Amino acid sequence: MSIRAARQAQTRESLIATARALFLHDGYAATSLERVAVEAGFSKGAVYSNFKSKEELGLAVLDEIHGEMVVEVLEALTSATTYEESLNAFEGWLKVRLGQPRWTALEVEFAAVVRTSPFVATELAARHRLIRESIAAMLLDMQERTGMRLAVPADQVALVLLSLGIGLGAQRSLDPSIDVHAFTDTIRSLLLPPA
Repeated sequence: MSIRAARQAQTRESLIATARALFLHDGYAATSLERVAVEAGFSKGAVYSNFKSKEELGLAVLDEIHGEMVVEVLEALTSATTYEESLNAFEGWLKVRLGQPRWTALEVEFAAVVRTSPFVATELAARHRLIRESIAAMLLDMQERTGMRLAVPADQVALVLLSLGIGLGAQRSLDPSIDVHAFTDTIRSLLLPPA
């Protein structure tokens, strides 16, 4: 990688980190690209040389958050070798991470952009498809490692789990006292113990 490419990659990472902090603290709508540039120590031109729009920067921030969540879930589950250990590990992750107010609020606020931006709608749909594919792959791996059985095909379970996670996460961000057992009970109806 050339020095220029390395510098541009560092600038991009810095802009994403700054935007993430501002979006999570102040909200997506309240944060301008100019503020992101100033807080990151760059000109507004540096933002536009890395991102075509605020929406593209928002997607980069969500990509980073989603990537971290997938890694955390995989780390929690890969150490589990039995069906019960897997479900307990996932429930532990849910209790800590599902519905954290700031990133859930950002997800909901950014999803509202879909109403006015076909670009965002298309991009979010593609990202959700990738997340579902990751969940399905994780389920098939768990099936192989633990002997669990799927009540319906993995892609359908993935769709249900993502949808339930989004909905329960939004509710839990408003009321942290909501227990995640509804989620794990649903998982138990879809992921059956070994025969």
